[in-house]
Formats: sequence, structure tokens, C-alpha cells
Amino acid sequence: MSALGIAEVSRRSGLPASALRYYEQRGLIQSIGREGRRRVFAESVLQRLALIALGQQGGLSLDAIGAMLGPGGTLRVDRPLLRDAADELGREILRLLRVRDALRHVAECSAADHLQCPEFQKLLAAATRPPRAAPG
Repeated sequence: MSALGIAEVSRRSGLPASALRYYEQRGLIQSIGREGRRRVFAESVLQRLALIALGQQGGLSLDAIGAMLGPGGTLRVDRPLLRDAADELGREILRLLRVRDALRHVAECSAADHLQCPEFQKLLAAATRPPRAAPG
């Protein structure tokens, strides 16, 4: 197991050292010691940081992520929480697809007045209505 200095972890993860220190303070990651005044981490911290990033991208709070990241690299998956997050992402994807379709229609429609275009009116109504179901 090779030790990585905080600068190397920062470079390889794309996170600033301040974020790494914050995650350590919150108990999400743990250094394995110090070399002089610098923190050092096991290389496995990169996988843990990737899991944190995935959770954040999925809309999970650091508290929720931390509850799933057990000590020693264990993972305690909260399936209902992850299903709910995936469903929310699905709803957001549907909403963004409808917005994309409305914008694309306006960009490509040859109507002189887009507000009079029946197709645009349908897209506009769909883009402002909450989605009923999430895909997949």
C-alpha cells in the first residue's frame, strides 16, 4: 500500500486540499499519518473520494454519504435512499429533456411568431408541467 501526500491526492482527485481536510474533519476520509507537517493517505482514499463524488452528483448530502461509508473501507448501502435519489434524478432528466426539446424547436422552427406555433405551445406546456414518472 503506497502512501500519497495530500498534494498528490488533491491532484489525482481534482479536489482542493481544503476539501480533503474538510472531508477528514467530517470523518468521510482518514489520513494514515503525516510526513513532516503534511497529511498522507492510503491510495484507497481515491476510491472513497470517487464514492463521495458519485453520491454528491446524485444529490445526496455529505451526512447521507458518510452514513454509508463505514470505517475501514466498508460500504453500508442504503438502498431505499439510493432508489429515491435515482428516481429524483429521473424526474430531473425528464424535465431537462422537455426543456431541451422546447429550446431546440424554437431554434429550428420557421414560424414567424413562435407563440402562435401549435407545436411550440405543446412543448411549452410540457416543459412547465412536473414529470409523472421517472425513466428506468
